Amino acid sequence: MENYTYNSFTLQLEALNISKDSVYLVFLFFFLAYIFIMFMNAGIACLVFTDKSLHQPMYLLFCNLTFNDILGNSIMVPRLLSDMLRPPSELFISYYECVVQAFTTHMFGTSSHTVLMIMTFDRYVAICNPLRYAAIMTNKMVIKLTVSAWGVAFVLVGILLGLTIRLNRCRTVIMNPYCDNASLFKLSCDHVYINNIYGLTFTVVLLTASIGSMVLTYTKITVICLTSKNKTLNSKALKTCSTHLVAYLIMLISGFIVITLHRFPQYSDYRKYCAILFHIIPGSLNPIIYGVQSAEICKSLSKLSRSKSVLPSF
Repeated sequence: MENYTYNSFTLQLEALNISKDSVYLVFLFFFLAYIFIMFMNAGIACLVFTDKSLHQPMYLLFCNLTFNDILGNSIMVPRLLSDMLRPPSELFISYYECVVQAFTTHMFGTSSHTVLMIMTFDRYVAICNPLRYAAIMTNKMVIKLTVSAWGVAFVLVGILLGLTIRLNRCRTVIMNPYCDNASLFKLSCDHVYINNIYGLTFTVVLLTASIGSMVLTYTKITVICLTSKNKTLNSKALKTCSTHLVAYLIMLISGFIVITLHRFPQYSDYRKYCAILFHIIPGSLNPIIYGVQSAEICKSLSKLSRSKSVLPSF
């Protein structure tokens, strides 16, 4: 007969399946990726806030994405790095820390969609209604969009985790190298029908709204570009929208791979790595995609480097 430990506040994480010869190589990869994410995203956010020429809705909204990448990786990756250097039998985590980690993990995933959706709205107004862009995309509108993106994500994830926290726990092993909602409610011996229904509804609504807004917006932008003879408008649309679309596709494909691998238990090791890369890859590529493609950010970086080079030395 199976022994149960009810409502234990000490949980055990499952280690990544890494050979002893590869541990330090994998550790180095994740560590360098984490440093790169923190440096690049924090750097671009500071650049946008300090350079007045970048105080435009497009870049202010993009700062939400940099903050989300920092948030999503700063909670999960450092803990993962420390766990990689511990024996599997010592991978313990408190229940409250596990809940916080699960909350930030799902906030990261949900906010990735909601933030990119408000950035889509900005691109739509800029290209489809350029004469009214300044009147529509005011500072007040930027604040409203930002609050709505984070507010919707907070409410959706709050309900998701709230339904899980109410459950009694009779197991103590998290079948993952980090905590998420599915791992938490699998600790319960209660009925999780409501959790499954809400989780499915949550996913369908989020993906439908996200993909639907992208398809609708880019269809309208494409129609305008095809019917317009303004080469400047078409060039601007291609440049600004391509960066946004690439960032969205990277995030979407990474998420779909994780969701798909959940259906194949025999590939659980691949799923774990893909779930980690879901945090790392978008966080690493977003600042590169937007930084390299944006003439204004490149110009600001060039101006900053020139100003430092002319500083007097003592």
